[in-house]
Amino acid sequence: MAYLDVEESLLGRRWVGPGADVERQAELIAQQSGLARPLCALLARLGVPFAECDSYLSPKLRDLLPDPRSLKDMERAAERFLAAVKRGERIAVFADYDVDGGSSAALLIDWLRQMGRPATLYVPDRIDEGYGPNDAAMAALAKDHDLIVCVDCGTLSHDPIAAAVGADVVVLDHHLGGETLPDCVAVVNPNRQDEDGALGHLCAAAVVFLMLVEAGRQLRLAGERGPDLMAMLDLVALATVADVAPLKGVNRALVQQGLKVMAGRARPGLVALSDAARLERAPEAYHLGFVLGPRVNAGGRIGAADLGARLLSTDDPAEAQALAARLEELNAERREVEAAVRAAALAQAEERGLDGPLVWAAGEGWHPGVVGIVASRLKEQTNRPAIVIGLDGGEGKGSGRSVAGVDLGACVQRLASEGLLIKGGGHRMAAGLTVAEGKLEAAMERLGALLAKQGAGEGGAADLRVDGLLMPGAAQVELVQDLERAGPFGQGAPGPRYVVPDVRIGFVKVVGSGHLKFRADDGLGGRLEGIAFGAMDGPLGPALMNHGGKRFHLAGKLDINTWQGRHSVQLRLDDASPCHD
Repeated sequence: MAYLDVEESLLGRRWVGPGADVERQAELIAQQSGLARPLCALLARLGVPFAECDSYLSPKLRDLLPDPRSLKDMERAAERFLAAVKRGERIAVFADYDVDGGSSAALLIDWLRQMGRPATLYVPDRIDEGYGPNDAAMAALAKDHDLIVCVDCGTLSHDPIAAAVGADVVVLDHHLGGETLPDCVAVVNPNRQDEDGALGHLCAAAVVFLMLVEAGRQLRLAGERGPDLMAMLDLVALATVADVAPLKGVNRALVQQGLKVMAGRARPGLVALSDAARLERAPEAYHLGFVLGPRVNAGGRIGAADLGARLLSTDDPAEAQALAARLEELNAERREVEAAVRAAALAQAEERGLDGPLVWAAGEGWHPGVVGIVASRLKEQTNRPAIVIGLDGGEGKGSGRSVAGVDLGACVQRLASEGLLIKGGGHRMAAGLTVAEGKLEAAMERLGALLAKQGAGEGGAADLRVDGLLMPGAAQVELVQDLERAGPFGQGAPGPRYVVPDVRIGFVKVVGSGHLKFRADDGLGGRLEGIAFGAMDGPLGPALMNHGGKRFHLAGKLDINTWQGRHSVQLRLDDASPCHD
């Protein structure tokens, strides 16, 4: 039975409340723990047994951090890295152009700077060079460097790594590996085919962090000390959330601790970025994914590819401010480009049909820097894996995003091995590909068939899961702070979503780029401010703007909004449904 009988909301979703088993577990936790009932309900929904509630609410990194040496090649990678440091060798860091790549590079550059060693940063241009190492860049770096460390890339780069003649190469990555590994000093990757996958949920920055943990261990054995790694967890947290890694196990502890570090505002790049984004409070996981992450990514998408990594690695506040200002400008440009591509891609996908196992669209001249974001929007709207491709000169470069339970990266890699793609790879939730235009239709048909075998496309629009009812008057700062103890929330650990029932929209206006600010009134003196991001791009915004006095059930998540030092609660709206008399 649908929650509050909402079978089809304004966004076409069926609302689903907690099951009887969750409610029973919540009652058990409440009776035995003395915790607030809403927090108990949240812990039950997250699947936390009563015996583990204390450790879940206070995760300790020392208890959850795996032994870095459990990953193959880790000791060898750290040994070669430290040898380069001790011998004063010339070190280059070759990084991907996204947040995970930039954060990974910044971790190494920061660590090396504290050890008195400079490093060369190289980030390939998304359009001219594409993803990962290429022959020309690696050969050029090898002429002037003794060690090249590839971060967030390199696992499938056999030929480019072979082109690095005269230099040693270490790969620190998390993308799916092939049957063979490139010939280099070390490939540290939890998603190598000969790994057991236990740490496959780590992003590249977490792999780099583990390598630095191992380097610190080796330094201590030699009677030396390295930099404070705990102070670097802000970068790991940013990358983990922005790369949509599941917030479970050690990832959750890394992000929780990283957010505490970030609140200290010690890293000039993140301080400047937060200020440019007008973020007035200590960041939460949401801000990493939707406020800071997109700005770091903006350089790699439509500007200079290395801007994000340079921002995250600089120790100069003036340089940080200049870089953050440039990224803010590029992010605004990115939004305009994205809006145009999104409209065209959605129209094409709708014409092709949204009920198959794969939603895809391709267009001439679509900017490669925004196709991944547009794919994410299509995925969210249809609850299906989505691929969006920009065509140029008979070749297409695209990005894909997947849904829970469907491994898109493995399917894309399969297509590449079958010759339907020029190249392709990724991980479970995201993938990139290059395809000849003449093979586009065949490749997408084959990809759809592979995804269907994993169950993609079996459902309709995603059910909207809610945790319960909440009256406006109960939405207090103290409640949100209590619920945040079970955070951080994100991929694999969704935050609590409540239904605010039977309210009138007392005030509403469009702000920013199609966002909606509103106030909900329950008629009993209870009021709740709210915001619906991007609402005017779909049916949600117009329905609330032109409410005509109708009452609505509102579904969303609670935020603490900070304005001029004052804290208040707002509802971040996900969906709405008209009340039926």
